[in-house]
Amino acid sequence: MIGNVVSRRYAKALFAVGAAKGEAEQAKYGEQLVAIGASIEDAPEAAAFFKNPAFNVDEKKAVLNQLIDKVSVDPMVKNFCGLLADKSRIEMLPAIASDYKAMIDAVSGVIAGELITVSELNEERKSAIQANLEKQAGKKLELSFATDKEILGGIVLKVGDKVMDASLKAQLQILKENIKRGE
Repeated sequence: MIGNVVSRRYAKALFAVGAAKGEAEQAKYGEQLVAIGASIEDAPEAAAFFKNPAFNVDEKKAVLNQLIDKVSVDPMVKNFCGLLADKSRIEMLPAIASDYKAMIDAVSGVIAGELITVSELNEERKSAIQANLEKQAGKKLELSFATDKEILGGIVLKVGDKVMDASLKAQLQILKENIKRGE
């Protein structure tokens, strides 16, 4: 819980700086932050290194600068990452990047979602579903697709903080509860 509040504050601060410089800069900061956060998440040993209190700030900054140089970022983002290092918050970079992206999406009217099916859908079907959901929502939808054999059939749609569970597993669970209650 504390991590969420702290990461949101840092993201909000960089978001405000980006807003002062314009939408293009704001979006660029977000892309660069997401790239750095992804590079930390993709390397579990890097994440463990940044969390380890045995290493001092200078050692962590040196490793962070190597990561930043691979991504090639704006000086503002580099300074922001340096501030995180100074405050011993580098391990929060992926969460900060996620919060920043959520703020960008909220401003631009993009909604993130996930569609879970029992088997992989072809690209044509994915496009049709996404277009239909965007039409219903009236907003741009950033939809990711996943599979889960445990739902047995149907779909589970997660958009924002809402979940629509039209899976066979959920329907069977409802039926089971109704039978238990004698309905």
